[in-house]
Amino acid sequence: MFRLTVIYDNKANQDFTASWGFAALVETNHETILFDTGWDGGLLLRNMRKLNIDPAGIRKLVISHQHWDHIGGLPEILQANPRLEVYVPASFSENLKKEIEKRATLIEIKEPIKISRGIRSTGELGDKVKEQALVLDTGNGCYVLTGCAHPGLAAILDAATRCGKVKGVLGGLHDNSEFERLRGMELIAAGHCTSHREKIKEIFPETFVEIEVGLKLDLR
Repeated sequence: MFRLTVIYDNKANQDFTASWGFAALVETNHETILFDTGWDGGLLLRNMRKLNIDPAGIRKLVISHQHWDHIGGLPEILQANPRLEVYVPASFSENLKKEIEKRATLIEIKEPIKISRGIRSTGELGDKVKEQALVLDTGNGCYVLTGCAHPGLAAILDAATRCGKVKGVLGGLHDNSEFERLRGMELIAAGHCTSHREKIKEIFPETFVEIEVGLKLDLR
């Protein structure tokens, strides 16, 4: 089982502050992984405190792609936890990779790779915007965690199905309109930059979940 907690998103419940960007925490029995950082590091840390999340307890940070609303919190999280392993697409700017290396252990991602037990990166996908997604394998099917899904939903799901049957998608889905690829899934949790949120909700009302800061999901 994985416990996923949304820490940063465009929407938030009344106890938190919304802001453009995305970040989520993935907890397993073995370690805790942060996926993206939003754009405001101060807000990221404040939301963590409200959620009783200790930055020092995070073992790994995975960045989906090099856009400001996903990497903005990097300085604050690296200062709060200088022992992090940071996984970034190899296409990141050399200057940014050098700065990360000054404060953390940098791992560059090109091909699919194991991040943790039951967690894999799709590898670097896409043409104009290089992006990686995470595949969470529960042993009873897989969930895909995306930042913005710039490479397209089809490309991400094609990469993820190499790990097993995909039973759910979570995160930003950008302007993807490949709705048929979502049919048959048990969970569609859309947030951040999803342009067709209402359409997806209309087509899949029973499996759709609105992402907002403070949302917690147990993925089995």
